[in-house]
Amino acid sequence: MKYVIVIPDGCADEPVAELGNLTPLQAAKLPNMDRVAKNGVVGLSNNVPPSLTPASDVATLSLFGYDPLRFYTGRAPLETAAMGIHLGPNDWAIRCNLVYVPDGHMRDFTAGHISSEDGAPLIKALQHELGGMEIAGGTLEFHPGVQYRNILVWRSNSDASPLNGTKAQAPHDIPDKPVADYLPQGPGAEMLISLMEASKPILAAHPVNAKRIAEGKKPATQVWLWGHGKAPRMEPFAQLYGGRGAIISAVDLVRGVGVLVGWHRIDVPGATGYLDTNYANKGKYAIEALGAFDLVCVHVEAPDEASHEGKAGEKVKALERIDEHIVGPLLDALPQYGEYRILVEPDHRTTLATRAHAHGAVAFAACGTGITPNAADRYDEPTAAQTGLSFDPGWHLMKWWLGR
Repeated sequence: MKYVIVIPDGCADEPVAELGNLTPLQAAKLPNMDRVAKNGVVGLSNNVPPSLTPASDVATLSLFGYDPLRFYTGRAPLETAAMGIHLGPNDWAIRCNLVYVPDGHMRDFTAGHISSEDGAPLIKALQHELGGMEIAGGTLEFHPGVQYRNILVWRSNSDASPLNGTKAQAPHDIPDKPVADYLPQGPGAEMLISLMEASKPILAAHPVNAKRIAEGKKPATQVWLWGHGKAPRMEPFAQLYGGRGAIISAVDLVRGVGVLVGWHRIDVPGATGYLDTNYANKGKYAIEALGAFDLVCVHVEAPDEASHEGKAGEKVKALERIDEHIVGPLLDALPQYGEYRILVEPDHRTTLATRAHAHGAVAFAACGTGITPNAADRYDEPTAAQTGLSFDPGWHLMKWWLGR
């Protein structure tokens, strides 16, 4: 049996006036996702427990069949796994966004979608100036990641840490809001805030930012620290559910979850984690991976990015490209392997109205060998709400979908 998961990140939404009071899933032309619905089932899955923040870290664990209340330790340690950064038992990983805060407001949590080529020298400058510094009983390491997404590691020989009990806000959930209202709180707040402040003069003086300003681009005015946690202890997917898996994603967070559960990482040329990602290459590489792996997961960040920017039309386009270049080709390729199942499901809701993540169930569609259709005729939120098929908590969906 071959299994395929397609994740249109953050595509679940609410009706939008700009789209004629339809959700993006309703407004988009999705013949292939609708084909999954007509040949299989549509339902709801609640991937984020009420006690946890709605985001891809929690939701992806749930979507992959892991109880986030048991396995979730923070966003950053999931990303360090994809980056090949080892965390000791007392080390903490901290997400280190390059952001644009020109007037005390979070004007752009991506610093103008800064490229990795521009971002890496800025993070290296922080490492040069602040790396190795001892603070709160630990030492600092700055690691460049992809675009605006980077990692700070706080290494310690003691299990006592000021980061225990510290809460920090995700920058993508405070668009255009005053950052002073969303600074870290708790025992480690002073440490995190002091480092964010220390980053400002270092980045302001860097030639990369001077060049970006001269080119009319947004500079990275500071780092924003959040998503901290220690290394999680994950049970291998093969041990829990069986089979060899592969993960295709341009986002270190999702790749990291895949790596931690024992899946093989496949990097795709042209995959950017943004609206301009190479959808066709993702579909092509996924089809090729079917020959070597039992389960192939394809994650696409674009719908989530469109929501964060409040671009309804771009969100619809991203969904249509996923449908055309990924879901369609996979549906055509799977029958040659005999028995198969395919699942289309976002991780969480990201609403265009708020430009932020939100709690609540998301719609999924699944079809294939042994799945009895439930009379759904299309893939969207209203249809999912009417079928009566629901998984809450959402991590129970994986076992059902695999037929275990």
